[in-house]
Amino acid sequence: MCLNQATHEPETTGTTAFPAYLNVAAENLGQGAPVVVRVRGDAADLAQEMASAMLSEIQEVQRQGRAATLIVPVGPVDQYPRLVQMINQQRIDCRQVMFINMDEYLTETDEWLAPEHPLSFRGYMERSFYQRLRPELAPAPENRVFPKPENPAEIGRIIAARGGVDACFGGIGINGHIAFNEPPEAPDRFSVAAFAALPTRVLDLTRETRTINSHTVGGEISLIPRRAITVGMREILAARRLRFYCNRPWQSAVVRRVLHGPITPLCPASLLRLHRDAMLTVTDFVAAPPDIRLR
Repeated sequence: MCLNQATHEPETTGTTAFPAYLNVAAENLGQGAPVVVRVRGDAADLAQEMASAMLSEIQEVQRQGRAATLIVPVGPVDQYPRLVQMINQQRIDCRQVMFINMDEYLTETDEWLAPEHPLSFRGYMERSFYQRLRPELAPAPENRVFPKPENPAEIGRIIAARGGVDACFGGIGINGHIAFNEPPEAPDRFSVAAFAALPTRVLDLTRETRTINSHTVGGEISLIPRRAITVGMREILAARRLRFYCNRPWQSAVVRRVLHGPITPLCPASLLRLHRDAMLTVTDFVAAPPDIRLR
């Protein structure tokens, strides 16, 4: 990675204060950026694409005579039922495949939410993925990894023991975060290189993240935890391949900032442009420019 990029304010269009990158047409999305951009229909098409990419990664690494190590999200989520179906139908042995989930909500005392909690990412993965796989094909329990708030550094040691991460899959948040790597409140404290070096850690979630995530609870932001643990930028950017997916209408502006705005800790996903093998797949409605007007 090249990390000597300077941060700067986005350019504005002629008579407005809107950033110029918001005007990038769908057919020009990603043009001039090192990130490969693909447009894949609607949300269902994107989910199938993501599931197929995850399975292809597992199979390609198996052909190399080893088991894949993947960093994976809870969100987007619709790929998991499709991935379960493909693994079960094709009888793909995933017992030695390691799935490292990139984040988890925490209680006010910095403990994992109980897996029975409706917002627990660990609970979701067990119910919607691991328990639906044929037992003889499912990853071994020790290969179902979440970062631990009491031992964040364990993730780095696990990755090193596995010889690195083959691919990191994920989405992009409203403020450009990847995993729960939030933009710093005091950006002057972080150069791009320093932000890229942040490890797995416990942190506060921003109000923007908690607000957009409250759609899962009918908009009741008070139900969204204030604390989380996240796999760090360091571990994500060290993955051999980065594969990110956007399927929400509000991501139309975000992906333009990621691809065509400044490379800055203020938009963590903009650092994807420093990686040698990064791909961003979006739905057709995310690829369309944002419709900025009063309604």
